[in-house]
Amino acid sequence: MAGKEPDRDIESRRILDRIAREADSSAPPLVSRTAKRTRDHLAAADSDPADPIEYWGTRIGRAIGLVVTIGLIVWLVIFLVRG
Repeated sequence: MAGKEPDRDIESRRILDRIAREADSSAPPLVSRTAKRTRDHLAAADSDPADPIEYWGTRIGRAIGLVVTIGLIVWLVIFLVRG
């Protein structure tokens, strides 16, 4: 019975350390990860670079989508401010 206590302590500390690492969601890594994902999405990093039509079509489509989204957000803010 005495031999199991140190094993339990070691296992408990290992679990707590893993939880602490996984729960560490501080702002700078989160912001940089989100910025990288957004940049890769807009740059069409997931499309086939060997196919120029797909590559540029994806980039243009995503850029247009971004512009439309920003335009809708600006319109909504103006609409809400004016009443």
